[in-house]
Amino acid sequence: MPPTRPRPQEGLPRPRPRPSRRGLASARLWPYWRWRCWAGISAWGRGGIAALWLRLARAPAPAPTQARPAGPEPPVSRSKERTSGDGRPGAVEGRSGAVAGPGPSADSRVPPAGKAQEALLQRYRVGSLLGRGGFGSVFSATRLSDGAPVAIKRVPRNRIRHWDELPDGTSAPLEIVLLAKVSSGFPGVVQLLEWLELPNNIVMVLERPEQCQDLLRFIRARGFLCEEVARELFRQVLEAVRHCTSCGVLHRDIKPENILVDLASGQAKLIDFGCGTYLQDTAYTYFAGTLSYSPPEWTRLGWYHGEAATIWTLGILLHQMVCGKHPFRRGRNISRGQLSLPPRLSQACQDLIRRCLSMHFLDRPSLEDLFCDPWVQGIPPP
Repeated sequence: MPPTRPRPQEGLPRPRPRPSRRGLASARLWPYWRWRCWAGISAWGRGGIAALWLRLARAPAPAPTQARPAGPEPPVSRSKERTSGDGRPGAVEGRSGAVAGPGPSADSRVPPAGKAQEALLQRYRVGSLLGRGGFGSVFSATRLSDGAPVAIKRVPRNRIRHWDELPDGTSAPLEIVLLAKVSSGFPGVVQLLEWLELPNNIVMVLERPEQCQDLLRFIRARGFLCEEVARELFRQVLEAVRHCTSCGVLHRDIKPENILVDLASGQAKLIDFGCGTYLQDTAYTYFAGTLSYSPPEWTRLGWYHGEAATIWTLGILLHQMVCGKHPFRRGRNISRGQLSLPPRLSQACQDLIRRCLSMHFLDRPSLEDLFCDPWVQGIPPP
């Protein structure tokens, strides 16, 4: 029988096993090997860094960067209801550009992104936040050279869906390309002063009247607009829309928030071409804009024509001006064309709103028909 081990007495600690000679040797050698490994790694690192430094020092100097032509750009705020489309990525260099006109001249060279941002802050003093949406943020700012008020719009690059080329071949967001086609020399569209392309953002500098208010706030401050004031502003919007269509541009997001009113002069300016596209004769099968302003043919059939959809939107806009509210909000059945107008409105104004909001797109007037309408022209009824 194997010998039995004596059990330790209760209350006494168990004896610890004594380390073997191999364990003692390993414990004594570990600090030594750890020091040797660290010394080897340090020496390798110093050698690698030195080799890299020598390689960089012997490399030839890079060729000077060619000047890149300047390019233009667009306007402001977005609603949560808005949707956009697909697109392609653009270049990632820091690029700057300016349009001819009242804005400051931007350096046409391609600066690093950090220097481009620093140069922008040296020319402008950024103020408070004017608006924020799903597509970017807009800030008030002051141009330091002359104290002129401007608006600075910042849009993350990953939220820009469509890109195109400016006339000089510069790749730019479609919003900038469209605005470059319509804003130059026309007072009814906001002017782009300068734009910058950074690795993560597109920055736009836009004109901003010293005393201005978007049309939605302008209406809410008064409850609703009298027909005389509404007629003047509505006519200006019609002129801006006709100008855009003559340039081959479809805005697609006409609403009070995207109309800026200069309180000093009464000038209305169309802003925010972020949902815009090129005008086409065939139907559009993709919607971009604010859903509550979409025409019934889009909701029911999944397509719309550019001019007919614009007329529908203008009818909603005119209703908001003279009634102070959206005609189809809060679950009202748009499919039945139920439209209640206050009796205080003139019959000519009511007829114009009903024609614009005809359920069938062929029953709506054309843009030129609106200009000839007696209410728009201010012709008194017989």
